Amino acid sequence: MNAQEFRKKGKEMVDWIADYMENVDQRRVTPDVLPGYMRKLLPSEAPRKGEDWKNIMEDVETSIMPGITHWQHPNFHAYFPAGNSYPSILADMMADGLGIVGFSWAASPACAELEMIVLDWLGKMISLPPCFLHENGPTGGGVIQGSASDCILVSVLAARQKAIQSLKVLAPKMPEQLIMSKLVGYCSCMVKFDFA
Repeated sequence: MNAQEFRKKGKEMVDWIADYMENVDQRRVTPDVLPGYMRKLLPSEAPRKGEDWKNIMEDVETSIMPGITHWQHPNFHAYFPAGNSYPSILADMMADGLGIVGFSWAASPACAELEMIVLDWLGKMISLPPCFLHENGPTGGGVIQGSASDCILVSVLAARQKAIQSLKVLAPKMPEQLIMSKLVGYCSCMVKFDFA
């Protein structure tokens, strides 16, 4: 695909997305398929040559869309609120076009700094104390995690570190390995599945 074809297909994709978003309420909220449904719809081997875009989009409708849970459907009330809007889709397009890999400041200074500024905006909106804001020095601030699982892991690691520091104050001569061997995490079968 060259730049000229990308421009044409990109405009078609924006139209396809807009049509989907405008008509999502006409679709079934959750798929009516069984595990393995797609295997009989697609070839067992990868194509040797690229396919025509029209054929790919037909495959999307016949093979992919029947297995999609429509998180944007007005009757979908499960899991988490879906953070999808026309501005967020355009922002994703821009980020994808720039090919940003924002895992560190050196990898993308603008990405890292924008994240810190926007998180400060969010922190102020929800009235976080100033010590939680990036603008107040190296001990404040936060990061956007990639998933709920990542958020839970970071929270557990932070709680563990706080417990270790507290125990070191009470027993300064106790080795950290011994402290860690005494830590216990509690969980319930009622907890979110990726934490259990």
